[in-house]
Amino acid sequence: MFTYQIDTEVSLALPRPKIDAAAIFQLIDASRNELVTWLPWVTGTTAVADEEKFLANDLEKFGTSTSMTTIILYENQPAGMISFNRFREMDQSAEIGYWLGTRFIGKGIMHRAVVGMCQIGFNDYKVNKIEIHAAVDNARSNHVAQKAGFRLDGSIRASELLPDGFHDGNIWTILKDEWENRR
Repeated sequence: MFTYQIDTEVSLALPRPKIDAAAIFQLIDASRNELVTWLPWVTGTTAVADEEKFLANDLEKFGTSTSMTTIILYENQPAGMISFNRFREMDQSAEIGYWLGTRFIGKGIMHRAVVGMCQIGFNDYKVNKIEIHAAVDNARSNHVAQKAGFRLDGSIRASELLPDGFHDGNIWTILKDEWENRR
């Protein structure tokens, strides 16, 4: 299994669909009330088979270098997921998406995972810009982006259709030279 060690507690691992689907589904199911507010796909994830299919599809995309999904491990236990939802070769950029199981919130895990993904993106994938899109009213997600050194470039009206309707979205970015100057 490919694992990227961030620190002594947090690592990122490529998913193994048949092995990891049950644990990830259990984490989604236990965190469903929190996650569904910001992630519409949660409603359609109702069985382990749904998660296995998702992981297999994302692993296939990794094989074609169009995205990269990883499981966030906290003390070797699945805590959530983080991904490059897509790579755009024409402008050398990537977009990060993430979610964390409710019981893991407040431990600085997601901040560390975003830092790890930035290192992978800038060093291994040679992107010049990484974006995070977050609903304006998703305070936790916006805080993660800000804490990781991303800059708020602006907001787009009605950019996300969530279960309770349309939400404006913030676009956070960090450029490779900004990242390198922070280190």
